Amino acid sequence: MNAFFRRLALAGCALTLLVVLSACGLFPGGDDADSPTPSPSAAASEREFDSEFTHDGTFQSHNTTSDVDYVFTIWPTKSTPRTNDWYPLGDKNFSFTFQAYDMSRDFRDPFSTKRQTFLQHVKVTSTITTESGNVTDGPYTLDATAAAITFDPEPVSNQWGMLVTSPKGSFELRNQTIGDLPEDTIGITLRFEATVWTENAAGKPDVTPQVITQEVPIAIFASDTPTEQQEIPKNAN
Repeated sequence: MNAFFRRLALAGCALTLLVVLSACGLFPGGDDADSPTPSPSAAASEREFDSEFTHDGTFQSHNTTSDVDYVFTIWPTKSTPRTNDWYPLGDKNFSFTFQAYDMSRDFRDPFSTKRQTFLQHVKVTSTITTESGNVTDGPYTLDATAAAITFDPEPVSNQWGMLVTSPKGSFELRNQTIGDLPEDTIGITLRFEATVWTENAAGKPDVTPQVITQEVPIAIFASDTPTEQQEIPKNAN
């Protein structure tokens, strides 16, 4: 009899423990079993802005046409290097380059055997995206002759523009400023346009014009504090 009552008492304890655990929600089947899983808040989802530039600190694109690779490279300057600290207010600075590579030739081939590309014009526009999803024109714009604004004061140029074929030529523009943005901005998108003329055969005055475009989304983070600037030499990158 004693053994019987001990087994009965143990069974009762186990049943009580099962009821308690079920009431706490550790086992499915309780009142909360069919409750939906909490979803991210609307504010959190609205603040999502996909940005490779923000994640990596540098953005590089490759646009290949007829075995010529046209490459944009954009990076934050040393004055505002931490892209996760880019806020709506305050100046946010970036630099960018543009080059062309003749992929039909080996890297070590003589430069005279490579088709040359000349950059004539550079245009950049911008749009801003807010928490509500509205998209409007942004403050940053650029519309200029490439040879007149590139970092090199004496670029190799002709009637089609400045030479940008690697390794002899490259367009470079430093310390461009994105100024104050609306306080509810979550991102700014830069749209680059490069008007180029490329030889159809190396050393021949037969060229083809085209416009190379690239969009670069950049996330902007919420803060009442302006983006912090660091002092750098004027021509630092």
